[in-house]
Amino acid sequence: MSLHTYMLFVAASLVLCLVPGPDMLFMLGRTIAQGRAAGLCAAFGINLGAYVHLLAAVTGLSALFLASATAFTAVKWVGAAYLIYLGLGALRSKGIALPVSGDAKKKALHLIFWQGFLSDVLNPKVALFYIALLPQFMSAQDPSPVKHLIALGVIGNMVGISTSITYVFLAARMTGALRRNQAISAWLTKTMGALFVGLGLKLATEKI
Repeated sequence: MSLHTYMLFVAASLVLCLVPGPDMLFMLGRTIAQGRAAGLCAAFGINLGAYVHLLAAVTGLSALFLASATAFTAVKWVGAAYLIYLGLGALRSKGIALPVSGDAKKKALHLIFWQGFLSDVLNPKVALFYIALLPQFMSAQDPSPVKHLIALGVIGNMVGISTSITYVFLAARMTGALRRNQAISAWLTKTMGALFVGLGLKLATEKI
């Protein structure tokens, strides 16, 4: 596989990473409502979930999954229900950004990390990304298709996490003053909850 092909893939991945999707909105929602640490944990959780999709693509599981309308619909509904569950939890919360004490804060960040992970794993659009995009940059005569598929997936995930970290730092810097006001912090958390509910409903009703 040529360097030119890899560069084209990097450019395509970057463009796709810049387009807002459920994962990005989940990450930005956490960042704006709860700060940089929460956003970074969400970003790394989402990135780990992307490697699950890459593994599924390499082993052929994604192709089997997408071929089954029942499995595809089931995952879509589970993902939608999970986002709605997170949203309702945020709407019922008191709106505190993050616990101050060490153990409580670590527990909260750990939870956000795994929420990001599940948000990505249960997103059928990510599976479509790996099945639809990666083969476009590979040749039918490729002597090492699995190796190059993995290389493209890792590159795409590196572009994704780099873009996510940039977004988190920018969003956290721009909204830091808002979070220091308890009333505004509570409002941000409620808004984040409404956003998650909206994302869940959108995922449940749209045709992918």
